[in-house]
Amino acid sequence: MHAFNRAMKKLLDSWGVYLANPNPPAPLPPSNSTLNKGPQGWFSPTAIRGLEAHLGGLTFAQTYVCPDSTADNYGFATWDAFFIREFQPGMRPVLFREEKALIHNACESTVYKTAENVQLHDQFWLKDQKYSLYDMLNGHAYAEQFAGGTVYQAFLGRADYHRWHSPVKGTILDFSIIPGTYFAALPDSGAEVGDPDLQPGDPRGAVMRSQGWLTIAATRALIFIQGDDPIGLMCFIGVGMAEVSTCQVSVQKGDAVEIGDELGMFHFGGSSHTLIFRPGIKITWADVVQQDTHLWINSVIGQATIVP
Repeated sequence: MHAFNRAMKKLLDSWGVYLANPNPPAPLPPSNSTLNKGPQGWFSPTAIRGLEAHLGGLTFAQTYVCPDSTADNYGFATWDAFFIREFQPGMRPVLFREEKALIHNACESTVYKTAENVQLHDQFWLKDQKYSLYDMLNGHAYAEQFAGGTVYQAFLGRADYHRWHSPVKGTILDFSIIPGTYFAALPDSGAEVGDPDLQPGDPRGAVMRSQGWLTIAATRALIFIQGDDPIGLMCFIGVGMAEVSTCQVSVQKGDAVEIGDELGMFHFGGSSHTLIFRPGIKITWADVVQQDTHLWINSVIGQATIVP
């Protein structure tokens, strides 16, 4: 599997270079050639409805910085430029910035799961996909400090904003990129009864059903932040899913970050992320933190209190 993943990384890295190149060599078409309003384009009527589904009634151009909102491709020179697009100024404000105990959403994403009293080592390969901190953090020296702590995980769809923001105020202690799998999923019995999109037993969607396991298996970025009290030490993990091969970190060790500051970004594809908090604090999640609920970046998702 290691040889396969290395080969896939080489292939996907080349694909990423193409997607970010405004002038690819012939006979390759420009990567932004699919950014159009035709029936198969990313800005077709059907596609634009998906892109605007979680924008609160605003249009794509009202929400995102577009080099030329009158152009068929909105002025994006490459597909990658479209994918890592930025919000218009003021579009996702940070509320209650002065409240140091509040946790803000690090990604524009859909809630997957929360877990408490997470163990340093656990059986992550079983159906319930328990979080195993040592494996998630690739044996990092800080891993033991999170044993018994809390995990939050949420999924970013392809139509979402793909940059990561700091959920707390603090200092960057360390970061690393962990190479991992591509297109991997746990074997299962298929879609469950009640799946809104698939019939029971349908094998499709296995990657989505493997989100917990992917926190230990997929290519991922670890960013450790020493948050102001009462948060203390925490970790952001950007988890690549399926074909995501690039997790780009924008910060350096020692950087001071404010809530909402950019930490990094994903390139091309759906992805997931987790927030890990130390033991000794209790996280009270906001009422909006419900499975399958889409939440805006920078919104308040929880509050930390020190456990006596």
